[in-house]
Formats: sequence, structure tokens, C-alpha cells
Amino acid sequence: MKTSIITVTFNSANTLVDTFASVRNQDYPLIEYIVVDGGSTDGTLDLIQENSANISKWISEPDSGLYDAMNKGIRMATGDVIGLINSDDFYIDDRVVSDVMAIFQRRAELDAVHGELFYVDAENTDKVVRHWKTGEFTKGSFANGWHPAHPTLFLKRSVYEKYGSFNLDFKLAADFEFMCRIFEKHTINSAYLNRPLIKMRLGGATSKNLKNILAQNIECYRAFTTNGVPVSPFYTLKRILPKLKQYL
Repeated sequence: MKTSIITVTFNSANTLVDTFASVRNQDYPLIEYIVVDGGSTDGTLDLIQENSANISKWISEPDSGLYDAMNKGIRMATGDVIGLINSDDFYIDDRVVSDVMAIFQRRAELDAVHGELFYVDAENTDKVVRHWKTGEFTKGSFANGWHPAHPTLFLKRSVYEKYGSFNLDFKLAADFEFMCRIFEKHTINSAYLNRPLIKMRLGGATSKNLKNILAQNIECYRAFTTNGVPVSPFYTLKRILPKLKQYL
């Protein structure tokens, strides 16, 4: 059972070394590694070429943003299972992919496996700032503030084929809309792996400023409407409060 791992990058030379190393060190034997670059000018292409022996496919060309690049990678993927790891994230140990794939192999009915995530200090990645403990999905969870940590989500390629990929009308929350669509609207079969899978450096488009945070929350409401999922006007509080507990 083959898995495709996709990294989307743009001018990420400062962090990409860790991402590449964490994929290279995975002990699962059947990994197709795909890198989609947006036309970097900072040395990222040099790093890609230096690591080309461990990269199955890569492209470098302008795109329309993060989610457009992810869609390109998904179209390139040929694995039975697809995982996405960002260019400033890395796997927490060398057994992440094999542990995930073991669950898929034991349970043929599954569409998805997801786990936990550590947010870490950008400079000191041994310093955990927030522990995102996801837990199991139950129908209606999204409206109560639950959703998987997207970088920990591994999906069968058939999910993308059946239900589509990222909706580019969503600029900051296309990952949320996609997950709401597949979990709540289409009720895919999922399993929760109760352990951290990813370390994510703090920072990112949706957390850079208050304007982006507000815009993202507006898009989350629109994701519910788009997928016909009922949601309370107090959803934002339900979304934020569980996250605050993760800093404790």
C-alpha cells in the first residue's frame, strides 16, 4: 500500500531542510514524495535538487496560492493514501507514516486517519507551545469547534476523487471547508491515532494578524453554509475556547 506525501513550498529554504529530513527518515518503504514549489527565488530550488534522490516528483512554477499548489500535488499523486506536510513542519519521529499506514492496512473500510499536533517555537523546535489534542470525530463535531489538525490528516486518494479537493474560493480556510465537506457532509470513515504526528512552527497566513483571524472565521461560517451544515452564531467561541485549553 503506497502513500503519497506532498510538500508545498515557496521561498522556504530556511525550514525545508527539516521537512525533507523528516520525510527521508521515515521507515515506511512505499513513499512517493512530491514537492510543489511556487517559483522560489531564495535557494529552495537548490535544496530540492540536492534532495532529488529522495523526491519522486517535483515542479516549480507560479501558482494561485497555497491551496492551488496543494491541488496540483494531489493531482500528481498516485499513492493509495495521501498526506500533506507543510514546508515549515516536520514529522515528530521516523515511525509516523508506518503507524498511520498500519491502521489503514488493518481497517480496509477507513477513508482517513488523523492524529495530534505540536505547535513549537519557530526558533527552538524542542519547545512545545501548544498541544493540539484532536480526539475522535462524531457527527456534528465541527459545529462544536472540533476539527482535525489538517497536517496530521491522511486520506485515501479515493476521497479526493469522490468529493473534490480544495475550493479556491476560500483564501484562508480552504482546508477547513474541505474537512467540513468530507467529514460532516459526506461522513467519511475515520480513525484517530492517539499520539503526536507533526511539529508545526508557530506562524502562518491565518495567524499573522487580527484581520486574517477575523477573515478566516468568516470563511469558516461560509464553509458551513456551503456544505449545508447547521451552525450556531456562537460558533467562534466554541472554536476558540478548546484551543485556549491546549496552551495549558
